[in-house]
Amino acid sequence: MAGLYFHIPFCKQACHYCDFHFSTDISTRHELCTALVRELVLQKDYLSEEINTIYLGGGTPSLLNREELDILFAAIRTHFTLAPHAEITLEANPDDLTKEKLDAARAIGINRLSIGIQSFDDNLLKYLNRVHDANGARRSLKNVREAGFNNISIDLIYAIPGLSQKIWEETLQEALHFLPEHISSYGLTIEERTVFGNWSKRGKLRPMDEENSAQQFEMLTDMLLQAGYAHYEISNFCKPGFYSRHNSSYWKQSPYLGIGPSAHSYNGDSRQFNIRNNASYIRSINEGIIPFEREVLSRENKINEYVLTTLRTEWGCDLSFLKRHLDDDLLHRRGDYLAQLQQNGLVTIENGIILLSRKGKLLADKITEELMVSE
Repeated sequence: MAGLYFHIPFCKQACHYCDFHFSTDISTRHELCTALVRELVLQKDYLSEEINTIYLGGGTPSLLNREELDILFAAIRTHFTLAPHAEITLEANPDDLTKEKLDAARAIGINRLSIGIQSFDDNLLKYLNRVHDANGARRSLKNVREAGFNNISIDLIYAIPGLSQKIWEETLQEALHFLPEHISSYGLTIEERTVFGNWSKRGKLRPMDEENSAQQFEMLTDMLLQAGYAHYEISNFCKPGFYSRHNSSYWKQSPYLGIGPSAHSYNGDSRQFNIRNNASYIRSINEGIIPFEREVLSRENKINEYVLTTLRTEWGCDLSFLKRHLDDDLLHRRGDYLAQLQQNGLVTIENGIILLSRKGKLLADKITEELMVSE
C-alpha cells in the first residue's frame, strides 16, 4: 500500500492558528502546478507499488480550478498505477465548494472531501480568521451531498480560548446533524510562528487550561461514540468502514511520496523534506533539481516512530513487531513503567498489543515520550 501527497501552498488568507507552509499570493498558482508535475516525473521511481491513496492537502487545494486539477491527475495516471477504488481526497474550505467546483472534483475522480469547518459559531470563526461563516459551512455540507459525495470528513477545533462547554456541545450536535462519515477534531495548539503565537507572547491570548480542554475532549469522545463513530485514532472518528485510508497509512508506516514545497516523503528507511519556499521550489524544479533534505532513519528513529504512530490508534503498538523487526524488547526495557500504566488504568496489554485507555489518551504525548528510546 502506497500513497501520494500533494501540498498546495496557497490560501486566501492566513488563519491565526496555522503553522503549515502557505502563501496568500496566488499569482504563481499555475506555475506551481506545472512544477508539481515536473517533480512528480522526477520522483516517479520513488514508489514501486500501485497507489492506493492520493491526498491533496495544504494550504487550500480547493483553490485549484478544473484545468489545474486536470494537469495534476493526467500526470498521476501517466506515471503511476492507481489501485482500483483508490481513495482520493481533496482538502477544502467551505467557501470553495460551489456546485461547479464539486462537479469538477467528481469528474476528475476525487471521491473523498476533507472540509475545514472548524466551528459553527461566527464569533469563533472570526477569532480564528477563517474565510467562511457558519452559514457558509452549513451551505457547503448541503452542497457536497447534493453533488453526490458519500465520503466526507469535517475538521473541528476545540480548546479555543472563549469556547464554552455549551457552544462546544452545540457544535458537535450540529456536526452530527449533517451525518459526516468522518470527523477529525484537534485541540488548539499555539504555534510560535502564528498570529496566536505572537498574541500569546504579548499576553493577549491565554490558552485554555488543561482541565477544560480535557472536558471538551471527553465530550467529543462521548458524543461521537454514542452516535456510532469509532474512535480509531486520538483525533479521528469514523463511521464503520470510513477511516481515512491515507492518514492510516502514515500511522501504519506505509511508504508515501510527498510532492510540493514543504511536502514530506517516507520509504521505510529514510524521510525527505522539500524546501518551504514557493519561489525557491519552483526555480529548483525548473532546473531539474528536487530541493529536499534527507534523513536516514536509525534503528532508534524507527522504534520511536513506530511507538509514536501506533500508540495513537485503535490498532495499538505491537510488541512482537518491535522485537522481530527492530530488535526492541519494550517489555524488558520499560516493563516497570508499563506495569505502572496498567495499574493506573492508562493502558491495556492484550495479546502483545499495547492500547491506550480512554484516560490514557489524555496523556498520550507523555506516555509516548516515556516509551521512546533515547538516541
